[in-house]
Amino acid sequence: MDYDKAQLKECVLCPRMCKVDRTKGEKGFCGMTDKLMAARAALHMWEEPCISGEEGSGTIFFSGCNMGCIFCQNRSIAQGETAKEITIQRLSDIYLELQKKGANNINLVTPTHYIPQIKAAILTAKQKGLVLPILYNTGGYERTETIRELKGLVDIYLPDMKYVSPELSKRYSHAKDYFRYAKEAIKEMVHQLPVPEFDERGIMKRGVLVRHLVIPGAVIDSKRVIRYLYQNFGDQIYISIMNQYTPMGKFPNMPELERTVTKKEYEEVIDYAISLGIIQGYIQEGETAKESFIPIFDYEGL
Repeated sequence: MDYDKAQLKECVLCPRMCKVDRTKGEKGFCGMTDKLMAARAALHMWEEPCISGEEGSGTIFFSGCNMGCIFCQNRSIAQGETAKEITIQRLSDIYLELQKKGANNINLVTPTHYIPQIKAAILTAKQKGLVLPILYNTGGYERTETIRELKGLVDIYLPDMKYVSPELSKRYSHAKDYFRYAKEAIKEMVHQLPVPEFDERGIMKRGVLVRHLVIPGAVIDSKRVIRYLYQNFGDQIYISIMNQYTPMGKFPNMPELERTVTKKEYEEVIDYAISLGIIQGYIQEGETAKESFIPIFDYEGL
C-alpha cells in the first residue's frame, strides 16, 4: 500500500528531528526504520472510563518511542525489544477487526514515528467501513507541524503532559525542551477539537484528554503542570491525574524513582487541582501502582 515515504527519508516527525533516512534502514532516537512494527492489538480495559468503557478500547501498541523515559512501564516495546513487522494493509485490517470486536475506539499508542503509514491505513479502513473514533495516544513530545497533519483524521487526542521543569524532563526523558513542544502540541490539539463530546454512555467521541503521571518527589512540578493546563485550556479539556507510577528496577543515581508515589503526595496534587476549580477530570483510587496495568506484549491481534 502506498504512503508518503518522503517524510521518512529525512525524518523530522518528532522534536528530535534526527534527519535520518529511515527508508534505507537508518535509525534515529526512536530506534525504528520505515518498517511498521507493533507488539499488541487488542481490547484494552485499563484506560480512563470514557475511553475504555465496558467494551474496551481497541488498542494498538506500536514499537519504538521518541521519548525514552527511564522509568517507562512499556520498556520492552519502547526500546524495540518486542516488535513484529506488519504491513499497512494488515494495520488497516486490524482497525476493522477491533471494530468488529466491539471496541469503543481505535487507540494508537506511541504512534508518532509511524504517522505516514498510520494515515494510509486509516484512509483505507474508512473506505471499508471504519466508523470508530481514532484516538492518538502520545507522550506529548510532538511537533505542532506533525499534529496539524492529523486534522480531520484524529477524533480524540490523549497526550501526556509529563513535566514543566526542563531539569526533570532532561533527567528522566532526555528532553530538556519537552514542555516547550508539549504545550504547543496540546494547543494545536485543542484548536482542532475544542469541545469534548460524549455519547449517551459517557464514552468520549471527540475531544482532548490530557494525562499527567505524578512522579515520586516531583509534587511541585505536578502542580505546575496542572495549573498550566487549567489556566490555558480550562473546560476545553479533561485532565487525568495518575498515581500508577511503578518502579521498574534499580536507579543507582536516582533513588527517588525506586519507590511508588505516596498517598500524601498524590492527595496533595489532587487537592491542589480541586482548589483550582478543576471538575472535568479523572483520578485513580486504591493501589494502582501494580504491573496489572502493563499488558502482556505477546503480539496478540497482529
